[in-house]
Amino acid sequence: MAELIRVLIADDDPLVRVGLSMVLGADPDLQLVGEAGDGAEAVEVARRLRPDVVLMDIRMPRMDGLAATEELRRDGPNPAIVVLTTFDTDEHLLGALRLGANGFLLKDIAPTEILSAVRRAAAGESILAPSVVPRLIGYAVGRSGQEVTGKADKKAALDRLTEREREVAEAVATGRSNAEISAELHMSVPTVKAYVSRLLDKLGCANRVQVAIMVHEASS
Repeated sequence: MAELIRVLIADDDPLVRVGLSMVLGADPDLQLVGEAGDGAEAVEVARRLRPDVVLMDIRMPRMDGLAATEELRRDGPNPAIVVLTTFDTDEHLLGALRLGANGFLLKDIAPTEILSAVRRAAAGESILAPSVVPRLIGYAVGRSGQEVTGKADKKAALDRLTEREREVAEAVATGRSNAEISAELHMSVPTVKAYVSRLLDKLGCANRVQVAIMVHEASS
């Protein structure tokens, strides 16, 4: 049997928590190990229960999801953190990604996509929906026309990559999964994973989302 993926839900809306718990409960490979009603509780419960994935709301009382993400990332790269947001109105999304969140979900996303995103996050992939990548990049590099801080350093870091590493980095920046990169670049999935791990180390990034942001900032 495959090992269960252990999930924590952090959201201040009880109805959202109930809905997500029902979705997760429909998949025999996922296990809901806890719930939290605010960011401070999420940090405490995550440290105590050590889930594989945290579904993290942004706007919560006491401590919001942004601060909770930052706090958990001080402990290391685990657990994977997937931000829950109403993307059109939540301008804190980019902050969460910069602080080490592994991706995001829209709250009206289809249940099957929630399950897929949790599985991908647990496998070390990022969740960057292609349909909203342009919007994300606007937040990342637009900033009212201001110059991106450290752009030259980011470009220099990318220039040090091999041609193949750069191809993988650019594919990651479009939100492609390991399987999609494998098919596009004619590489095995394990080879893609090895390249991504190498990219994280060379670029000093916590996860694939930060790789994507760096690529887009360097080319803006």
